[in-house]
Amino acid sequence: MTESAVSAEISSYSFEKAVAELESIVARLERGDVALDESIAIYERGELLKKHCETLLNAAESRIEKIRLDRAGKPAGTEPLDPQ
Repeated sequence: MTESAVSAEISSYSFEKAVAELESIVARLERGDVALDESIAIYERGELLKKHCETLLNAAESRIEKIRLDRAGKPAGTEPLDPQ
């Protein structure tokens, strides 16, 4: 599968599915029982999964709003969440 095909496949993943696969890749690499060529390939896939997760998190963060309170502490509307 070409890198662009893999990238397209990964871009269709939900955040949860991408994280689960990324965790699986990390576990395999940590065990150290994967051949060098395969280690490189799954590491590269892991990088694509990580980037996809970051993209999804950034998109979610931009949609989150925080509640603005008035002087009496009552809700007075919302405003965008401050990026960290």
